[in-house]
Amino acid sequence: MKYINCGVVFQEIPDEVTLSINISNCPCRCPGCHSKYLWKDEGEELNTDTMDSFITEYGRDITCICLMGGDANPMEVNHLAQYINQHYPEVRVAWYSGRARVPHGVNMCDFDYVKLGPYIAHLGGLKEPTTNQHLYKRMPNGDFQDITSRFWKSSKR
Repeated sequence: MKYINCGVVFQEIPDEVTLSINISNCPCRCPGCHSKYLWKDEGEELNTDTMDSFITEYGRDITCICLMGGDANPMEVNHLAQYINQHYPEVRVAWYSGRARVPHGVNMCDFDYVKLGPYIAHLGGLKEPTTNQHLYKRMPNGDFQDITSRFWKSSKR
């Protein structure tokens, strides 16, 4: 599995300072995709050594790591989530998947946040109330709560 780039962001996961890692070789190829550069299988290797480097570099500046993509290899995404949980328990783990469901064999409980759903242009992304995409947060009891509405701006002022 490879990644193209990463950066610290504040809008992908509510209430988190997130290191967002853009994974290449996306098999979803959603029409209207804003990240077509992630369709090609190119970039740097993304593995546990890379995670160690990111944690060393960003350390206490981040509260969450979000794996953006990885749908070509969901079990490797799950493995990285398990690694982060085991070695860096203070860092929360998120996964943005373009799939409608968590793939068979992936343990959703290895993630603190999971975004599911392909991008469908006329429905919009997470910021649109019409979206088909949903962001789920793992609650203390292990259940997942849909927190997608946190992205929607109120029309009342």
